[in-house]
Amino acid sequence: MNRPFSPSVALPQVDRAAGELRRGGMVALSRNGQTVALVLACEYLSDDAVAAMPEPQLAMSARRAEALGLGGEIALMAPAGPADAARFARLADPLDDKATLDGWRSLPVPDWAEAAVALAKLAGLLPMVLVAACDAAPDGLLEVATEAVLAFPSVAARSLRRVAEADLPLAACEQCHVIAFRPADGGSEHLALIIGKPDLRQPVLTRLHSACFTGDLLGSLRCDCGEQLQGAIARLAQEGGGVLLYLAQEGRGIGLVNKLRAYQLQDGGLDTLDANRHLGFEDDERLYLQAVQMLTALEISQVRLLTNNPHKVEALVRHGITVTERVPHVFPANPHNRRYLRTKAERSGHLF
Repeated sequence: MNRPFSPSVALPQVDRAAGELRRGGMVALSRNGQTVALVLACEYLSDDAVAAMPEPQLAMSARRAEALGLGGEIALMAPAGPADAARFARLADPLDDKATLDGWRSLPVPDWAEAAVALAKLAGLLPMVLVAACDAAPDGLLEVATEAVLAFPSVAARSLRRVAEADLPLAACEQCHVIAFRPADGGSEHLALIIGKPDLRQPVLTRLHSACFTGDLLGSLRCDCGEQLQGAIARLAQEGGGVLLYLAQEGRGIGLVNKLRAYQLQDGGLDTLDANRHLGFEDDERLYLQAVQMLTALEISQVRLLTNNPHKVEALVRHGITVTERVPHVFPANPHNRRYLRTKAERSGHLF
């Protein structure tokens, strides 16, 4: 039965729908309690699934549309004549440089298309989906409200709760206390590392660090993340105390698999921003509301922010955290990340 959107059901509803897309399943979208469309992720198409959709069409993010020469808005396209799963999937594949929309028809974009694409992003998939307008979902098909999908990031961030904590001696600072925060949908935890004994009556030296499996754990030279992480812990310890928030936002929010795809595009000549756009993502898909929720839970309202990224400063201030100082956090380039760092400075406004 269709139900109107309410924040109390948004998290589990969207989480289940994203999981269904990741498994190659179909979901239905509703708006204001009425079914409006069927959705399939283009990464997991089969001919049987395509055949089950009446008049299937492609919906794609603004950035993927731009990469395919359609301008910078969310696009909806219909094939000229019948199309099989391989033809749809090929257009979604950013590594296929021969994909073309020749012969495809541009359609008016319905107001539910944004939610269809956003759901693929939330599932960690490429932001191109197969859709079909409909007014009644097949029996047994999981249905999710467009309002819930679009509200999900902020609702999930505001739902963070402390779930576990322990002392965790580190090589750079034996006095460290780690606190885990989990969103109500049961998704990935974010961690707060309390280094030393920060004075909460004063602006706290704080680092927001987005998870980077390749840099933090493997020591990748393609980025400076590992150096930033260890350097931040050492700096916080040196100054007597501070807080490092370790945020589960791999690859500037696009996920590890898509980050590896971006690396392959960079090896072909694109810089880090253009690679993300070619995949269909914005330059930076991260949110910082969860960082604000964590700081608030730790009773920290003023920070000295250890960052080169002015957008982090702006995000905290926008959500009510006072940033009394931006503390530079710069490390030497190496031959593998020099272009990456230059791009961040010249195109993203990072201050080195």
